[in-house]
Amino acid sequence: MIGRMQTKLYTNLQGDIRSTDRGLLNLLKHILLLMPFKFETKEKFHAITVDEPELTASLSAELTDFANKILTQEVGTGDVRNLILIMHPVQRIELPAAESLAELQASFYESGASFVICCLQPAVEKTLELADLLDLMNITPTESEAWDIVQMEEIERELLSGEEEQD
Repeated sequence: MIGRMQTKLYTNLQGDIRSTDRGLLNLLKHILLLMPFKFETKEKFHAITVDEPELTASLSAELTDFANKILTQEVGTGDVRNLILIMHPVQRIELPAAESLAELQASFYESGASFVICCLQPAVEKTLELADLLDLMNITPTESEAWDIVQMEEIERELLSGEEEQD
């Protein structure tokens, strides 16, 4: 019943919005479908908080889909493509989900965007360590440190692009 009401509400909103902004429509769709994530946009990055106690393979697939929309700028505002993944609510992570996060992070860096994970619970950190993924991923203890890394990487990219223009 709720799913039909949400779909109808989304359809009605879609008809009411005459804009061609697909990102806004996609964001509305995700909000109305009660995603298990909280999404916030800052000046240099988007922050996603996983709002579930366990990050499963199916949930990580949803997260990957949403994060890729950020990377391709289908979701969000401006040209912000950096992402901070806040994991403090997550108490457990499935191995396929952990591997998916490592692949997602690699795709962000290959595309010239930052992806920082922060606020891991000890059990999640242990799972990543046992899977030999912890050292491959950009992880910080706090959200504030994640912000700092994104800002430093942005400065680094700007400096490197300036050097390439001079050559």
